[in-house]
Amino acid sequence: MSAQVHVPSLLARAGTASVLTLAAVGGTMLAPGAQTEAQAATVSMKALDIAASKKGSPYRWGAAGPHRFDCSGLTLYAFKKAGRKLPRTAQQQYNRAKHVPASDRRRGDLVFFHSGRSVYHVGIYAGENRIWHSPKAGAVVRLEKIWSRSVYYGRVG
Repeated sequence: MSAQVHVPSLLARAGTASVLTLAAVGGTMLAPGAQTEAQAATVSMKALDIAASKKGSPYRWGAAGPHRFDCSGLTLYAFKKAGRKLPRTAQQQYNRAKHVPASDRRRGDLVFFHSGRSVYHVGIYAGENRIWHSPKAGAVVRLEKIWSRSVYYGRVG
């Protein structure tokens, strides 16, 4: 059941309680058009599934699908098909994403590889320290273990 179904019954039971108090207690976003964390997670999981469905697609620099991808082209394509727009490059995607600590990473989050402050590669976190990504020329979209500690994590809202 969605949170929207529960809101009227919660309001009826709340009596004189303020909507803000009710929202704080219930943890539900009540603003029209606002997206709950569950909805954001659903989008990210859809994007993860879409990226995985492209397993074996060849790498091509500058390509954003549907049959060939570079790293940021794969993430752009997957999130677009899941209903979210991302900018084109890995650095731009990092700049747009909500940054999260490694301890809070979730499946469907973006994983950004960096050298200093420059982001040079991106994939989608699949759990168990692995990502779906389009790695380099001559390679294909694949599931691979994260090979570096120089990563940032980002969540698409």
